[in-house]
Amino acid sequence: MTHPILRIDIADLTPKIFFEKYRKTSTPVIITGLLKDESDWTLDYLCEKLGNQKFVFRNYGSARYKQDKRNWKSIGSGVDLQIMSFSEFAELMRSGKARENDINLGKHPLKNTPLADNLSLTSIGEKLGLKKSVTHLNIYVNPAGHSSGLHYDSVDGTLMQMHGSKKVVLFPPSQTNNLYPFPFYIHLFYGMKMRCWFSKVNVENPDFTSFPKFKEALQHRHEAILNLGETLFIPEGWWHDVTALGDEMVCAVNRFWRVYPISRVLLSRSRWRAVLGMICALPHILFNFATVAFSRDRKQKFSKISHRL
Repeated sequence: MTHPILRIDIADLTPKIFFEKYRKTSTPVIITGLLKDESDWTLDYLCEKLGNQKFVFRNYGSARYKQDKRNWKSIGSGVDLQIMSFSEFAELMRSGKARENDINLGKHPLKNTPLADNLSLTSIGEKLGLKKSVTHLNIYVNPAGHSSGLHYDSVDGTLMQMHGSKKVVLFPPSQTNNLYPFPFYIHLFYGMKMRCWFSKVNVENPDFTSFPKFKEALQHRHEAILNLGETLFIPEGWWHDVTALGDEMVCAVNRFWRVYPISRVLLSRSRWRAVLGMICALPHILFNFATVAFSRDRKQKFSKISHRL
């Protein structure tokens, strides 16, 4: 069973309505009209704005989607990283090598770029009544077929689609046990290379023998296609798997926000799982920072470590 995600135009929303109907009740919703005056962020447009700037790109490798997730040894900080200009990455996109090796720009801050003060994006919080962001605007540029993997965030998020389309599959926090997350104590052994807020299940090709309770989770599956110019509100704790559609580059921007009302934080089991995982990972994080503190290329290495977090 698949449940649709409601769409509503910004003309029919006020900050109060958004809070009462969606944020307070922890309900995902797609908002149209927020980005109606924004340009289409094509590859050429991004090259014009970001071409000479250096970014940290993630190289997941061609074998990632063929592996059983239970055999993964890295989700986060263990992923191979490459630093290059956006123009260099664009050439990999055009040649097909980015898609072949699943090389993408993921969760990279737009701070200190010409797009950092984009009014369409920076005004979304005010229009929805979202206050106190916990991150800068982050850009995601993916080759077609890239999947985020099923995971949740411990804060509220807004995902703005800037070019192309993405398929988004969501499950409510109530289904956490049925989604077989990695245990929080996995961080004791892998640090931030593994993440307890990721699921072991392949959503589109599930192994029901190994994960029988996933059949129950499917009764609560929500799905939508997020199109150009649309914004998806993803409440804290909601599991989501985001896949880039089409044959070309897909681009989105997100921002994370503090969770309100505070009762949603205090009562969130998902949030506390993530906190315990981070505590378990802390020795690894401190060790990684200490090992690069005195290296000659420490600035570049610090950048990679920070990006992996």
